[in-house]
Amino acid sequence: MKNFRNLLILILAATILAGCGGLNKMKKNAGDIRYNVTPNVLEAHGGMVPVTITGTFPAKYFDKKATLTAAPVIKYSNGEVPYANVQVLQGEKVQANNRVISYDGGGNFTYNSSVAYSENMKISELTLLVKAERGLKSLNFDPVKLADGVIATSTLVEKYGKPIILPDRFQRITPETGVAEIPYLIHRSDIQSRTLRADDILALRQYISDVNADPNRQFTTTVVSSYASPEGPLSLNQRLSTERGRTSDRFIKNEFKNIEAAQTSGFFQERITAEDWDGFRAEVEKSNIRDKDLILRVLSMYSDPLVREREIKNMSAAYDVLRTDILPQLRRSRMVVNVNRIGRSDAQILAAMRGTSNVLSVEEMLYSATLTNDLNEKLRFYQTAAAAFPRDVRTQNNVGCILMALGQVDNAIAAFERARAIENNDAVKNNLGMGSLVKGELVRAEEFFTSMSTATAESRWGLGVIAITKGQYDQAINNFGSTPCINNALALILRGDNSRARTMLDGLQDSHNGKRDYLKAVVGARLSDKTYMLNSLRSAAAANSQWRTYARTDIEFGKYFNDADFKSAVQ
Repeated sequence: MKNFRNLLILILAATILAGCGGLNKMKKNAGDIRYNVTPNVLEAHGGMVPVTITGTFPAKYFDKKATLTAAPVIKYSNGEVPYANVQVLQGEKVQANNRVISYDGGGNFTYNSSVAYSENMKISELTLLVKAERGLKSLNFDPVKLADGVIATSTLVEKYGKPIILPDRFQRITPETGVAEIPYLIHRSDIQSRTLRADDILALRQYISDVNADPNRQFTTTVVSSYASPEGPLSLNQRLSTERGRTSDRFIKNEFKNIEAAQTSGFFQERITAEDWDGFRAEVEKSNIRDKDLILRVLSMYSDPLVREREIKNMSAAYDVLRTDILPQLRRSRMVVNVNRIGRSDAQILAAMRGTSNVLSVEEMLYSATLTNDLNEKLRFYQTAAAAFPRDVRTQNNVGCILMALGQVDNAIAAFERARAIENNDAVKNNLGMGSLVKGELVRAEEFFTSMSTATAESRWGLGVIAITKGQYDQAINNFGSTPCINNALALILRGDNSRARTMLDGLQDSHNGKRDYLKAVVGARLSDKTYMLNSLRSAAAANSQWRTYARTDIEFGKYFNDADFKSAVQ
């Protein structure tokens, strides 16, 4: 019995030693495993750090009874983040469902995963932790560094809002007219005395007097258009329309004889129409004449006035109605007095908004905000307009736009919601999308942008920003179109189109606190143009010293970290 126990112990020990020997051999020869990582420097895209690892095992390496677990981990100075998935491999005699690696022929694996990016990962390493197991025994291999990381250039996307201000319709000069007509008897051009007592003539006289007394209105021109009805010989009609023009012209000039504005050259203008076929057609169209469709068809069929007149006269019944109801209305002179109404000056509007604003119209109130560059004053002006005209969508919307500019995003969104309750138009949808974009609510922002009936440059810009955050750089570039901007250039960089990005950035004005020049430095590093990179980096740091600090840990410049010129530029 004792001998049997000793034999079992020897067998068990031999088994354990054999297992340990297999694992130790795998660990000892772990350097024979070939790893390839894509990308070779980790990059953040769409808020994640993706990686693809391929591993190749040589022949005679993988123990037939062993299981190997490979766990990628991003390690940085004060912590580490493991990838969610691990890669499990097994030898030929292991009873499991993992990928099998042949002992005689070797084998390979491909691993894909991603992990959420954090700022801590800017200077980090991708490390592979490998653990081998055989039976009850396990052995940890030495960690394997696979790649550096993490390039975080995608996080430089600008997410500020681009709200749409709804414009005012203020016009300082508003055209208006006074109109009256002088009717004439058939074949006559003299003005009858009763005509001058007609209501429209009396109203025109009063209008001229009122304008002349109003300092805020100015006469511009007076146009007299005289007509003859299209029956009878053309020569007669030409003479009649000309003579009617003379009598009506004398009348209206007499009304202006004591008005200074009328003494300027070109103030009175005269137009003569010998046969008023256009007026004839208009009167027939709005009449109740039984055969008016036939008359209108004749007018469209014949362009010769003589033929028109003959064909219409052939319709004897219809012609009698035309002679009594239509043609008399065409024997006339029409007098139009053109006037400009002059609104308040900019100074007057500003004074009113800073004092007694209730004298202003909504258009003047909205316009007043364009007269100041002070955002707080703009806000007060729009808020005043919103209080006075709360049902005008523009007042509420524009309050929100200025609140956005002042960084009060929640209050801006509340104003946009008030505007939406009045009118849910595309501008308001765009602005609610911009508010959501700034707050980081990208799904909601995208819903607003895509719900617009017609995309705007602003909404396309917003969708481009969202596309960058998703890592969809082609889509971002499509949304930005040909319009140069920081985000468009960034999308080109992230897509790998560095030459186009460089051209675009060189053409931009840097109103982004040094970001344009920092991106130029990134392009320079990617194109291995050290001089361009250093000059751009110095310019970025001059605009904002924070770029100097940021560059020290930006792996975009990893190959220059030990370069004396780079060190000097970022110190």
